Amino acid sequence: MSVTIHPVILCGGGGTRLWPRSRPERPKPFLPLLGERTLFQQTLDRVSDPARFAAPMVVAGEAHVPLIAEQGRSGGAGLRIVAEPLGRNTAPAIALAAHLLPEDALMLVCPSDHFIADTRAFAAAIDGAAALAGEGWLVSLGIAPDRAETGYGYLKRGAPLAAGGFAVERFVEKPDAATAEAFLADGGYSWNGGIFLFSAARLLAELHTHRPDMAEQVARSARAGTDRDGIFRPDEAAFAAIAGESIDYAVMEQTARAAMVPVSMGWSDIGNWNALAQARGGQSAARVDMIDANNVHVESDGPRVSVVGLDDIVVVVDGDEVLVTSAAGAASVGKLPGANGR
Repeated sequence: MSVTIHPVILCGGGGTRLWPRSRPERPKPFLPLLGERTLFQQTLDRVSDPARFAAPMVVAGEAHVPLIAEQGRSGGAGLRIVAEPLGRNTAPAIALAAHLLPEDALMLVCPSDHFIADTRAFAAAIDGAAALAGEGWLVSLGIAPDRAETGYGYLKRGAPLAAGGFAVERFVEKPDAATAEAFLADGGYSWNGGIFLFSAARLLAELHTHRPDMAEQVARSARAGTDRDGIFRPDEAAFAAIAGESIDYAVMEQTARAAMVPVSMGWSDIGNWNALAQARGGQSAARVDMIDANNVHVESDGPRVSVVGLDDIVVVVDGDEVLVTSAAGAASVGKLPGANGR
């Protein structure tokens, strides 16, 4: 493939649903949860082929710039950091990156904290998405669902396009269980994994059409920003005036040029302790003794954990904090006071 793709890696969010392992000062992307390298470093690894990718741009909060600089040293030369003064969701973050790239640049937008087991399938899907993006499409990778998941948004496959892609017929918000079962049985739906590919110019044009106030404020913050030692900082006052919104709501669900490339690549957003347990194949990361216990996932930074007579639970020991939750309750961990620094 001859077109160079510019990775834009988003490092937002606090990773609260993996508390207490994930903390505000070192959230989920910067932890080695699956292997020796952190999720952020694995993301850099997936876009490290110089024949396919330009040096990555990382958009993150100011507090995490030192972590990005430290962990990014092994991710290839030329890493560029965009330090947001405060969070304004994904649409402004992506638009800010677009202003710092050539107009014709193809942007691959990736979260920094996802896991992808099959990197070859990922690369093949990116090639197909890049071909569509070169024709003016705004492309999502549509993750092949392997269960009736109610925690993800879905993409409905529409008319076939070139390069193995499809137009997006509609976006569906997180469905109830019965609807998710119907989507899985239908076979024409994919998970919306938050991985996108489009040209910088096309993204900014669509944002100007659908969210003109946001587009103007982002442009103003970029024009008045400062670039020093490989770190770009947008103008704080202009950026703070932006009404934050996700790229899905602001652009992807509004445009008439939304496309998708279906892919099965062993993807997980590692969105809670259950998701991490699944990505680990059910293996605990600790010394564990169990009697009459099933479907138990344990993470410990030292102490042995013993479980007797309990099923479907997660136990996490990290420093001075201990978490015990049912598997069903894992999605609510981020609501705990400790997870929010209180």
